[in-house]
Amino acid sequence: MTYDLFLGLVAFAFVSSVTPGPNNLMIMASGANFGVVRSVPHALGISLGFGVMIVLVGLGLAQIFVRWPVAKTALAVVSVVYLLWLAWKIANAAPPDRRTAEGQPMTFGQAAAFQWVNPKAWTMALTAVTLYTAGGPWAVVPVATVFTVVNLPSISLWLVMGVQMRRFLTSPGRLRAFNWTMAALLVASLWPSLAPLL
Repeated sequence: MTYDLFLGLVAFAFVSSVTPGPNNLMIMASGANFGVVRSVPHALGISLGFGVMIVLVGLGLAQIFVRWPVAKTALAVVSVVYLLWLAWKIANAAPPDRRTAEGQPMTFGQAAAFQWVNPKAWTMALTAVTLYTAGGPWAVVPVATVFTVVNLPSISLWLVMGVQMRRFLTSPGRLRAFNWTMAALLVASLWPSLAPLL
């Protein structure tokens, strides 16, 4: 990989990781509802899970969509249904006095698995593999490594923003309004990411 290509990859990884999308909106809501420590597995699951996704897509998994176009439609349907369910869970998260008893942040495994139904993650992975890998199938490993290293601090900004909002979310009404806003934004984030898959 040339130096210029590497810089382009770092810039792409940062911009695509730090801009709003399902992962960032969900980690922000997790920070607001559960704090940093309880949200760390969620953040690690996003970054490492997405890195693994890039490797597998680069090794040929994306060929499924070429051989079976119906798989792309099935992925879009599953993605929409799952994200709508997650938006509902965020909107109806427990108020502050019941949060620790009833609410649970996303686990590492859940966050890693979520990448496979996240339309933005698919778009990012396919673009990264197409534009930045050359020189054989294992050339995807440096691309995945760059994304993992850049992604974690990028999504952590959203986690910190969510934690900082906790000081304003001191009443059940404010927290409910915040959670419903995050849920609405999560639903709205579906369109730009899903458009290429439809």
